[in-house]
Amino acid sequence: MKLLRFSGPFLLLLLLGLSLVKCKSPLDLNLGTVVPTPSDNPQSEAKIELGRKLFFDTRLSIDGTVSCATCHKPGRAFTDNLKVSEGIRGQHTERNSPSILNSAFLKTAMFDAHLETLELQVIVPIQEKTEMGHNMKDLMKVLRADPAYQKAAQEIFHRDFDAWVLTRSISAYERSLLSMNSGFDQYQKGNKHAMNATEKAGWKLFSETLYCTKCHPAPYFTTYVAENNGLYASYEGKSDQGRFRIHHDSLDIGKFKVPSLRNLPLTYPYMHDGSLETIDEVLNHYVKGGNGHPLQNKTIVPFQLTAQERKQLKAFFNALIDTGYLNR
Repeated sequence: MKLLRFSGPFLLLLLLGLSLVKCKSPLDLNLGTVVPTPSDNPQSEAKIELGRKLFFDTRLSIDGTVSCATCHKPGRAFTDNLKVSEGIRGQHTERNSPSILNSAFLKTAMFDAHLETLELQVIVPIQEKTEMGHNMKDLMKVLRADPAYQKAAQEIFHRDFDAWVLTRSISAYERSLLSMNSGFDQYQKGNKHAMNATEKAGWKLFSETLYCTKCHPAPYFTTYVAENNGLYASYEGKSDQGRFRIHHDSLDIGKFKVPSLRNLPLTYPYMHDGSLETIDEVLNHYVKGGNGHPLQNKTIVPFQLTAQERKQLKAFFNALIDTGYLNR
């Protein structure tokens, strides 16, 4: 057999090329993700940057102590890891703070699934007395007096700083917060080494054996629909009865929007009221088939789960983590 001989420079280039192929990291799938945007609020880098500054500005609260980032911290997958969030003057909200990662894909906003756009959602915490407690008219005077905000409003929106500028900028920033580059996403795109055997077994269990995908289908792992998951056997006497408070329809009692499971290990505690502290507690809830509320989703029924299967499911949830947004 004839041996091939390579000269020094050619061999160096060949080895360098092989090294680059071997070390080349997977493409960031977030970069190719198409973000749905309303026709009256197209994305732009300038608008996103203005929204980012507003998101972290404590002047949005009446006493200057709370910003959007107070309850949606980037390092905690844009949650606060509290049972329920803390607003101005040490007050507590009724509900756990959900992650706003991938909020660009939301069909509706809020746990009650009743607001149609992120733009509308922005107004709620600002005026909610237990959160930011501000008056929009008074807030506009404060922010319009900021030369940097006023200049940005004129350059981006061709108008003075007002509620339109505020809501469109913050919602544009929220739409830029993508987390779609997890090991699971890389695996789905053909990188068979992006998930280990335990994670793959967990995905198979999650998607084929159990009923999880009925409410948490890929790729967003939510149906965006308000459901009663049987967290409580009765909501009698509870101050928060879910979507019922919007239309006072008795069929909406105990219904809350299905949360996404992306970054699940980072977004504890769980449920609308933060009543379940760990993923194991959540699994226990579903293993027993919920607590049997009359309006509980009929999909939720008891099932068996071995220690090995529990380990596999939890490994799969780890494969849904993507914190690349922290580097952007």
